[in-house]
This record gives sequence, structure tokens and C-alpha cells, in this order.
Amino acid sequence: MDETRLVDPAADAIERANEAALRPASLGEFVGQQTVREQLGLVLGAAKARAAASDHVLLSGPPGLGKTTLAMIVAREMGSTLRVTSGPAIQHAGDLAAILSSLAEGEVLFIDEIHRLARPVEEMLYLAMEDFRVDVVVGKGAGAASIPLSLPPFTVVGATTRAGLLPAPLRDRFGFTGHLDFYSDDDLRAILKRSAGLLGFVVDEEAASEVAGRSRGTPRVANRLLRRVRDWAEVHGDRTGTLDAALAALDMYEVDSLGLDRFDRAVLRALCTRFSGGPVGLSTLAIAVGEEVETVETVAEPFLVREGLITRTPRGRVATPAAWKHMGIDSGASPAANGVASRLFE
Repeated sequence: MDETRLVDPAADAIERANEAALRPASLGEFVGQQTVREQLGLVLGAAKARAAASDHVLLSGPPGLGKTTLAMIVAREMGSTLRVTSGPAIQHAGDLAAILSSLAEGEVLFIDEIHRLARPVEEMLYLAMEDFRVDVVVGKGAGAASIPLSLPPFTVVGATTRAGLLPAPLRDRFGFTGHLDFYSDDDLRAILKRSAGLLGFVVDEEAASEVAGRSRGTPRVANRLLRRVRDWAEVHGDRTGTLDAALAALDMYEVDSLGLDRFDRAVLRALCTRFSGGPVGLSTLAIAVGEEVETVETVAEPFLVREGLITRTPRGRVATPAAWKHMGIDSGASPAANGVASRLFE
């Protein structure tokens, strides 16, 4: 048994309950993403004025930026209930038909990771979203018959971290598409102050700024770090979120000044020390840090690339001079540090 995968169910439930408690309940409470908020507010306001179901909504962007929260807000703003599922959970068209046939008028169906729907499921969803009906096939072979089943008007809210994988016919059936960007430090500070109030925890401006600066532009990360600062202050401090408490907690949980955690630094360290800064293939780099290729590619690499610490080249990943400096490692005769990496693109 892989002991690293073991999770205390009670602790996990508490963590999820804490996250849910910090979610804003309306567009007015939602901090950041001003353009998306204004556009979505117009769509929902018009639908309410017509007393009709809202257009279908597609939300794209990296994990942790508020796609699920906005789906919940859509349901609340429309005075409806939210049904939650995900692309991988709907394996067959019959599974989707069962979900759709149980929807009441005006309900909101949230499909997370919608880009991972199977092709037969996608094709059924096309028809349901556009014509509010599904064709249920009864029987097999020559005796099979297709029975059309009418559906009440409903709203699909789809969330995806990889909008490019959505087929055009599915993407075109969404009346509104919003892309969520990473948050500014100012927005994250506002989120942290709000979250601290909900947690009954006092955090000062300096501490909020420090946590915001290490949160990778992501509210989910910011709230998680805030809870760790609260834990440290309750155990070791005076139950107040001071700058000293924040620095001590972040140091204990190995989150550095750029927001890199232990895993991020392990990737950089392996790239710089074992492979002289690269170029090195992703699979080789994953083996060096003892992780799956997908984990390195989806968890560590996007942030490291965004921060300018590594670059992707046709021959593999290369550490930038900023990576060597941040890790405090002497670049020596590294090809990457000396600019030879630029020739990889020739």
C-alpha cells in the first residue's frame, strides 16, 4: 500500500469545509476578475429580467482561481439549485441522460473538467444544450429505437483548465465564455483580509502582503497558507497574524519568497545540479525527482515557466539564470547560464 496516499477522512472533511466556508456567496462578494464578473453579471441579470434560464456558461483558467465558486454563484443568483459532476465521472451517454432527465426547470448543471468528456457524451450534450432534449436508444441491433426525451430549460456551467481541448461544436454552444487570470497581490490581500474575518483571525497588513506575495496569484493557495499561519499563531504565538507569525509559518511549510514549495525547488535543484541546467527531457527530469511525468508537467512546470525560472525548448527543459540565482547555486560552466541555450531555438 502507498502510504503517501493515505488521508485522514476527518481532517480532509474539515479542510474541505473550511474552503467552502471561505467561498463568496455572490458576485458582489467575489474579489478580482472584474471583467468576468461584469460580463457574467450582465448575462445573469438579463436572464432574471426575462424570467428565463441563463445562457450556458464556460469558465476556463488554471486551477484555484474560482471557477467552482462562480458556478455556485450562478445558481444562487438565479435562485436555483446546483448539480455538480465532472467530465471523468460521466463515462457513458446513459450516465448523462440520467443526470439530464432528473433536472428541474432552471437548475444549473456544473461540469468540472468538461474537456475530459467522452465523445458519445459530448454528442448527447450538444443536443441537450441546444434543443433541450436527448435521444434515448432502447434495445439493440435492428430492433433498437430512438426515443426523444424533452428536457426543461436548464443551464450548463462548464469549467476547464485546458480550453484548447474542447471541440468547437461544444464550445460554440456556450452563450458566455469567461477566462480567469491569475490575481494581483492587491486582490489577494483583499481576499486574505475577508477570509481572516470569516475565520475569526486577525491578520495585519504586513502579514497579508507577505502571504499574498507567496500565493502564486491563486486564491486557493492564499487561503490555504492563511490557515497555516493561523495554525502557527494559535500554537506558537498570541493568536494574531503578525508578520513574524507569517514568516515563521511559511518557513515551516517550506514556501519561499517566490511561492515555490519543496517540490518546485526539487525540480529546479535537479535541473541545475544533476543536468547542468539542461536541456533535459521531461520524463528524465521526473525520474530524477521521483514523481510522475504528469505531476511535474501540471503541478510544478506551469508556475516555474510563468516565473521565468525554466524554459521549454525543442530539446527539453532549461534552467534560466534567474533559477540559478534563486536557488543560490553557482552556474559554473552551465550552457544554459552562459546563453548557449538560445542556440537550441535556431
